[in-house]
Amino acid sequence: MDTLPSREPLPPSLYAATSRPAPLTPAVDGDKRVSVAVVGGGFTGLSAALHLAERGVATAVLEAHEPGWGASGRNGGQVNPGLKYDPDQIEVDFGPDLGRRMIEFSANAPNVVFNLIRAHQIQCEARQGGTLRAAYSPTNARQVRSTAEQCIRRNMPVELLEGDQLAAMTGTGRYLAAVLDRRGGTVNPLGYARGLAEAAIRAGAAVHGASPAQSITREGSEWAVRTPGGTVRAEKLVLATNAYTDNLWPKLRRSIVPVFSGIVATEPLPTPLAERILAEGTALYENGQITVYYRVDTEGRLLMGGRCPMRDGATKDTLARLVRYAERLWPELRGVDWTHAWNGQLAVTTDHYPHVHEPEPGVLICLGYNGRGVAMATAMGGELARRLTGTPANELNMPLTDLKEIPLHGLWRLGAAARIAYGQVRDAIGL
Repeated sequence: MDTLPSREPLPPSLYAATSRPAPLTPAVDGDKRVSVAVVGGGFTGLSAALHLAERGVATAVLEAHEPGWGASGRNGGQVNPGLKYDPDQIEVDFGPDLGRRMIEFSANAPNVVFNLIRAHQIQCEARQGGTLRAAYSPTNARQVRSTAEQCIRRNMPVELLEGDQLAAMTGTGRYLAAVLDRRGGTVNPLGYARGLAEAAIRAGAAVHGASPAQSITREGSEWAVRTPGGTVRAEKLVLATNAYTDNLWPKLRRSIVPVFSGIVATEPLPTPLAERILAEGTALYENGQITVYYRVDTEGRLLMGGRCPMRDGATKDTLARLVRYAERLWPELRGVDWTHAWNGQLAVTTDHYPHVHEPEPGVLICLGYNGRGVAMATAMGGELARRLTGTPANELNMPLTDLKEIPLHGLWRLGAAARIAYGQVRDAIGL
């Protein structure tokens, strides 16, 4: 048998320094059988394992490092409702029935997160204070107003904020319009991932860290997933590797583009300043070509996030643009110590919808949340569990789609860098 791998430590981040301890997730050691093997210990895989275990299904999660090691434990901690596109467009793309269900499902996804947190008493600095989608250019402000109108027409709990009301909410006069959705909120995402893992374990699932899936083969009626410590055989599979997808399943790696996003965080701010920035404890993401997002955590630290150089590792210097932008929004931040900087990869799809694939009977793949992974990945775990326990495909709240490679995928780094540069120019000139 191969030597069991050592655990790669978590990349440095504010979350790694402050989150609740990780649960014990021993590596696979010997061969075992389960009903469902889940590859990937992020929000999708952990939520799927929890929902399956609660249905009495024997489930094992195989994670290369530890739960939350990837984007699930490094993201901005924003629990945002909805999909990238507005409701009217979703109904055009998928029809009135499925489109309506997709809208309702994605809009309710934050409630799924916060209900799980309450039900399992997950300590992750959870706060359902709402999400702001804000615009500073006239073009994007028109889009935000249209978003608000479409949501209000569907009786969603949203408000359109402008003028003094918006300035009071954000502590800056930068924005022309914003949609406030009270269902959104914030979490410490690494703490949330660790809490999901613990909840799945308590429900009866096995969660294995330091157990990278090296190969998947069909052996009669079972799938054999080989890891360095042993082989896990299962009747069904879930592949939930998102931006850290490798060549484990044919074509999958080339169906998404991994994009890097970075975050910088301040020391705890003086209370008056922390309370002026996002006065009601909301999270904010900008409706621009290149998204900037931020929030203030429960200790009064400001976390600013956005696109960054396309490589692992980030420092305050490589994310200096975010620091400068924060100081532009709130000049009182000049001289504040920015104590942490980190980055990670998220998966982008060419149509900007999450992708759910069923390439073989009993094999489900779900990835590509396009920056909305905390809420949508959690909610999709429940959908995957429904499908694996007999729900017909046409009753799911997201469509099953064909697995397609992106043409010229090998040029993704060049293309992503060019797209970011293009978007930054458009944002700078207000387009």
